[in-house]
Amino acid sequence: MSDFDTIIRRASVVTPEGIRVLDVGISGGCFAALGVDLKGSAGVEVDAGGKVMFPGLVDAHVHFNEPGRTEWEGFATGSAALAAGGGTMFIDMPLNSHPPVLDIGSFSAKRRAGEANSRLDFAIWGGLTPESLGNIADLSRTGVASFKAFMCPSGIDEFSAANEATLRKGMHVAAEFNLPVAVHAESPAVILAHQREFPPPKPGTMADWLASRPVAAEIAAIEMALGCAKDTGCALHVVHVSAPEGIELIHAAKREGINVTAETCPHYLLLDTWAAERIGPAAKCAPPLRAPGTVEGLWRKLAAGEIDTIGSDHSPSPPELKDGDDVFAMWGGIAGAQHGFPLVLERAVGGGMPNGEDRMTNGVGWQRLAEVFAGNPAQRFRLDSRKGRIAEGMDADFCLLAPEEFLIETKDLLARHPISPYVGMRCAWRVEATWLRGNPVSPATHGRFLTPDSPPD
Repeated sequence: MSDFDTIIRRASVVTPEGIRVLDVGISGGCFAALGVDLKGSAGVEVDAGGKVMFPGLVDAHVHFNEPGRTEWEGFATGSAALAAGGGTMFIDMPLNSHPPVLDIGSFSAKRRAGEANSRLDFAIWGGLTPESLGNIADLSRTGVASFKAFMCPSGIDEFSAANEATLRKGMHVAAEFNLPVAVHAESPAVILAHQREFPPPKPGTMADWLASRPVAAEIAAIEMALGCAKDTGCALHVVHVSAPEGIELIHAAKREGINVTAETCPHYLLLDTWAAERIGPAAKCAPPLRAPGTVEGLWRKLAAGEIDTIGSDHSPSPPELKDGDDVFAMWGGIAGAQHGFPLVLERAVGGGMPNGEDRMTNGVGWQRLAEVFAGNPAQRFRLDSRKGRIAEGMDADFCLLAPEEFLIETKDLLARHPISPYVGMRCAWRVEATWLRGNPVSPATHGRFLTPDSPPD
């Protein structure tokens, strides 16, 4: 009988303690031992010399849209794309599935679809809207990982925006179950006032779209959400923060004792307004992409440890919803689960093996990336007893990264529709393989539904 099911030999392993060339033993789907020249036999041995073993990404922000809008994206294609980008676990947003996850029935339908079709482990968000307030407690008991509210129109008619009163009521209930509330933070009042002063033309170009939703709208919404979190005691997670000013507000609130975390997305670190105008509809999102100086400011916040998590906000659509002559009428979502992480990795550490050093080019190194892409989201959503770290006893979730330059091409995209703002970009790191619970992810892999760990005593 073998000592281990699998041994990964001579990988440069990214652990919370640093980067070291180690052997990693896996048994029963978990990391069983890490060491130099690990002794023992295994049913399978993999030589990972010259490759980096990185914790499997925990992507807490995806829209896989199943059931109901699987023609946009689905668990099968979405999880395949995420696995190709190093992901092993995701939390699926309550929209844009139809119906959205606003009650027990819609939650159960989404869980069944995920268990049938996802290649990766997953959890589920519940929706916080005026219509779902009476269901927040039941959804909490059923096992949602968190609740999501839009502070402005979501773009989906059946998922209504939450005003301040709705947000406070939902937060009061979520706090009783120790569940965070996440917000899409843009103030509709500020956007409307801005557009009254600077009316966008019809049809509007990408430049017009970028100018129509100022950073001030984010700041106003974040301030309101922070006030609600302070008054209710609810944990707050602000998603897709696009500007350093928003991060500064959140970090200051943390210092005051408010339980709040900040997420940004790869596209806010990789793309700017110039890129958006060049790329076109594939780069439309809300909040919109920002100016080059704002992007650099976000990198400084990431280097300073003030950004807690990075989620892809993978939100694809059929090509016809990205077509036409009016950018304002197009679907605003970026399909980035497959290549966002490798591109951020390249921007952060450059190319080439780490050689035992936490090398960085933007003040952001391997360990910091492991925190924001894996460890911190697992911790925030109480999945960290199993996910987020390469350590003994944890699920053996990881990706193997090879320092190999390649061109991102349309033919290689695995999402349901081959649309990505990253097509044509070169990347210095290839995700060679992604392993879930000790086995390589393949079309035959079936993910498991997970619920948050019980809170500590």
